Amino acid sequence: MYLVGRSCRITTNRGVHRLSDSNIVALDTPDRNDPLQEVLREGARRLLKQAVEAELAELLQAHRSLTTDDGKPAVVRNGYLPARTIQTGLGDVDVQIPKVRDRSGSKIKFNSKLVPPYLKRTKSLEEFLPWLYLRGISSEDFSEALQHLLGPQAPGLSAGTISRLKQGWEADYKDWQQRDLSKKRFVYIWADGVYSQVRMDDRLCLLVIIGSDECGRKELLPLSDGYRESAASWEDVLRDLERRGLKTAPKLAVGDGALGFWKALAKVWPETNQQRCWVHKTANVLEKLPKAMQPKVKQALHEVWQAETREAAYKAFDTCIERFEAKYPKAMTCLAKDKSEMLAFYDYPAEHWQHIRTTNPIESVFATVRLRTTKTKNCGSRDTTLAMAFKLMQTAQRRWRRLRGYKLLADVITGVKFVNGVKQSGDRQRDAA
Repeated sequence: MYLVGRSCRITTNRGVHRLSDSNIVALDTPDRNDPLQEVLREGARRLLKQAVEAELAELLQAHRSLTTDDGKPAVVRNGYLPARTIQTGLGDVDVQIPKVRDRSGSKIKFNSKLVPPYLKRTKSLEEFLPWLYLRGISSEDFSEALQHLLGPQAPGLSAGTISRLKQGWEADYKDWQQRDLSKKRFVYIWADGVYSQVRMDDRLCLLVIIGSDECGRKELLPLSDGYRESAASWEDVLRDLERRGLKTAPKLAVGDGALGFWKALAKVWPETNQQRCWVHKTANVLEKLPKAMQPKVKQALHEVWQAETREAAYKAFDTCIERFEAKYPKAMTCLAKDKSEMLAFYDYPAEHWQHIRTTNPIESVFATVRLRTTKTKNCGSRDTTLAMAFKLMQTAQRRWRRLRGYKLLADVITGVKFVNGVKQSGDRQRDAA
């Protein structure tokens, strides 16, 4: 099943909830009358049974040395626990977990790592719940909404169940906020303020920073709320990172043109270089142009940030302004702003350019919840909204890939000079200096 933009709605007794204006989210819809779905469910049952049996065999093998007084194995199979079901994207999958009997008095028990005792739904389904919440679906409507999306097997997700899940996520978020960062170092950071009108006051936004460590692994650093991306709000966020042990300033920060973050950065980490996001800059320039002119100007902007060298980029930059300044001065004034910060990426490895020219690591995660849905009157609490956004980011973080060319980060850390993305060494480095 696909949730497709304007054509898809969830109807509940509280009204109609539009899920997206432009995004498509793929979901498997269970159908008991679908032979293929039933085959897949049966395959899942068999694979799950085989995997659990393998776990049990490993436990029995690990304790084979334990014997009774008459020399028989002390840890043996002892039937099964009562059968239960697990909610998945394929529908309910039946599972039965075996038991063991320990005759040695060591109180050895079998607990499956794949199917823990209280597992009721797969992670993929559980991770979908924060997305629904941030889109404006209330806790009371989750069960009915999931029935529309996942079939009649969803009623087990009652309002009480959702409430308990949210409480757990809020506790996880609070613990995460206090984690120690003293052993961490981040070379690049991406910062953005995310306005989600569905669940937050118009004056508030989510302040998000993602960092790349010295091994190229990306990690969510702070996730907080602030007042309209003000300098004071951003400074609080950066100071909190320092308080938790992040003492070494990143080499480069990537963000949009919002002045609040850059003012705070200059105050807290003045040695950090600045790179403006080309996606934001392009959008800001194009919105000041007639639609008929946008493709031409967009192509001209591509020629700037796709240039092989800084010199070629400056030339394309100036050419673009000369072509369009007379008729569209506001757009070109917007482009000319922060010119040097727009091209800071040329001082870093070319392998990293695709990562550090934009704030896409943040944009892609929040694409489904920002600025796309009319604000619901049933706004969630501050803590719950932050916890749900944290859960969404935490889910996405598991799929983040390392930076391309991450081994070059060691050179960036030690101050090796790069010119037009090329590492300088020996005579070339002295000449570049």
